[in-house]
Amino acid sequence: MDLTIFFSPVDESVYEGIDSASSFFRSINVFGDKMPDYRGARIALFGIGDSRGSETGTSSTAGPDEIRKKLYRLKRGKGGARIVDLGNLNPGVDADESCVRVSEVCRILLENNVLPIVIGGSQDLDYGQYTAYESMEKLVSFLNVDAYLDLEEGSEALPNRKHIHRILLHEPNYLFSYTHLAYQSYLIDPNSVAVLEKLYFEAFRVGQMRSNMAEIEPTVRGADLVSFDITAIRSGDAPGNSRALPFGLSGEDACQICWYAGLNEKLSSIGFYEYNPDLDDEQRKTAFVVATMIWYFIEGFNHRKNDISFRSMDFLKYVVTLPGETETLAFYKSKLSDKWWMEVPYPNGVERYSRNSLVPCSYNDYQTAIKGELPERYINTLAKLM
Repeated sequence: MDLTIFFSPVDESVYEGIDSASSFFRSINVFGDKMPDYRGARIALFGIGDSRGSETGTSSTAGPDEIRKKLYRLKRGKGGARIVDLGNLNPGVDADESCVRVSEVCRILLENNVLPIVIGGSQDLDYGQYTAYESMEKLVSFLNVDAYLDLEEGSEALPNRKHIHRILLHEPNYLFSYTHLAYQSYLIDPNSVAVLEKLYFEAFRVGQMRSNMAEIEPTVRGADLVSFDITAIRSGDAPGNSRALPFGLSGEDACQICWYAGLNEKLSSIGFYEYNPDLDDEQRKTAFVVATMIWYFIEGFNHRKNDISFRSMDFLKYVVTLPGETETLAFYKSKLSDKWWMEVPYPNGVERYSRNSLVPCSYNDYQTAIKGELPERYINTLAKLM
């Protein structure tokens, strides 16, 4: 399908003066005079600066283009994945139509095995990113990074403050798992966290993540799609946000999460939202942070090891028998990456659960099982599969 009708080209001023042959810009195909062919690409970037679902209520290409100015000038990484930049998606007549356009473009890219990187506007656009999976007849796992839970209800709530509520209620329901990273307790109604827990969904505070970032890696590895709200990053590192806060993830933390996401062979789309260039500093610090996050995601993608075939000789299998139990727990460790998975049984005949029954985990989960206890990841996944 010709996507040209959906997009406007990247303005020449964005990449003007980039002469270095080793720049990121020189390693990708950008929509300038001609729309690049996305078929055969591995990754497709596109911007949509529609922020009508937020406090600003505006629609502009300024946000995506400011991020591009920083990203294009970074050095290209070591990988050789073919990347295209499709330009800026033309917004709809309202925010809902913009979501539909995001959904349609992401769906076309996913069907062609191209990973979309959405450089957004307001985070309610991730509803379009999510609905792109509706026709794929598989259950998906959604990872959201945000200081807020965005579970508000009612017509008076802004779309970017109730988009997660909208996703959870979407029909048909193909959401297998929802995980929230980097929320801040003093901003959150405890009842909202309780709602997620009742659904066997997970939510991690910033403090929990800081204590052991490596334990977050299996959580990121389980996601099919990621939505990253820049609000999750502290204002000292990312002031260009309408709800910027003095506490939160550091820029380094955000890049680490993006690196994990890029490495995740299951993950097939990612979006970066809520950047407002009008609130950024003169050096465009926030744009640089987001550009670096995208760079780390792509670098992680280029380091994927294709270690999903658990029957191959590249995996070691460990079987644990719990005290007083007849059934066993099976763990798999990749010889290539040293990453761990555990197998969780699903009901006979429910084959759509099969891709979610091998759960990313950590060595600590294996140690927990060795001690005779069921890992929490196992319990939560079993509850969803049953």
